[in-house]
Amino acid sequence: MNNYQNGILQPTPKHARYMSFYLEPDSVTPEKIKSALTKLMGLVDGDKLVIGLGPSLLQALGVTLAGMRVFPVISGPGFDIPSTPAALWCWLRGDDRGELYHQSRFIEQSLFPDFNLAHVLEGFMFADSRDLTGYEDGTENPQGDEAVRAAIVSGQGKGLDGSSFVAVQQWVHDMDVFQENSPQQQDDIIGRQRRDNEEFDTAPESAHVKRTAQESFDPEAFILRRSMPWTEGTDAGLNFIAFGQSFDAFEALLNRMVGADDGISDALFSFTRPVTGAYFWCPPMADGKPDLSALGI
Repeated sequence: MNNYQNGILQPTPKHARYMSFYLEPDSVTPEKIKSALTKLMGLVDGDKLVIGLGPSLLQALGVTLAGMRVFPVISGPGFDIPSTPAALWCWLRGDDRGELYHQSRFIEQSLFPDFNLAHVLEGFMFADSRDLTGYEDGTENPQGDEAVRAAIVSGQGKGLDGSSFVAVQQWVHDMDVFQENSPQQQDDIIGRQRRDNEEFDTAPESAHVKRTAQESFDPEAFILRRSMPWTEGTDAGLNFIAFGQSFDAFEALLNRMVGADDGISDALFSFTRPVTGAYFWCPPMADGKPDLSALGI
C-alpha cells in the first residue's frame, strides 16, 4: 500500500477547490492545534482531499522538519515574486463543483474557530489539460517511478517517508496582452508550437521551456506539476502546484525564470504574474489517514 497521499500522483482532476487557512491567534497553542488537526484528519483520505501544513503551523507545534522553510521573496526586472504563507492548505479534487463546494464548507466549519479561511480558489480542467493560453501544461512531468522519486520523500524514516513538499502559486494572466502577440510570438514565449506541442530549437533563450528545462540543471530539477486554470469574474490564470521531495528543484527553476544567474528572465513575465506564493509539507499516509507522528500527534 502506498504511504503517500494518492492525489499527489493521480492525474489532474476535472475540478478542484483550493483552501488556505491561518491560525486564529487565540488558538496558537499545541493543544488546540492538535485537537483541530485530529478532527481534520478524520476527513482526509489523501485522494479526494490532499492537505499540506505550513511553516507557521509547524512552528506553533514546536516542530522542526528538515527542508521546511518559508516561500522566498524574489524580484526580477520589473516584477516581484511574492511570499504569502499560510498555516494549512487543502486541495479538494473531484468531478462535481457543487460537491466540492459543500465539502469545503464542511471542512471550514470543522476547523473553526481554531483555523480561519484565508483564501479559496476554484480550478478546472481546460480541454486536454491546457493552460488558458491554449498550451499543454505539465508536458515534462516525470511519469511512473520517476514521478514518485521526484515528488515523494524516501529514506528519512517513519513519519517522513511518503511525505511531500508542495509549492503553490496563483498566477494572473493578462490575456489581452498575450493575444496581442502573433501566433509565432506566442510560440516563442512558451517555446513550443501550440498546434502540436512540439518544442522547437529556434525559440529564444527567454522561452519558458528553455528557462525551465528540468534536465539542464545540476542536479536535475524535476518536479511534479499538478497545475490547473482558474477564473474569477473577468480575471483568470493558472494555479501552479509543484510537488517535490524537497523545495530545491522548484527554487532552482524559479531562480532561472527570474534570470538570477544570467540576467535573462522568462518570457512568461511578459503577460502573467504570481500574486501568491506558499510552501507546505504534505504528510504521509498510514492506515488510511494522514500520519502526523512526526509532529507528535
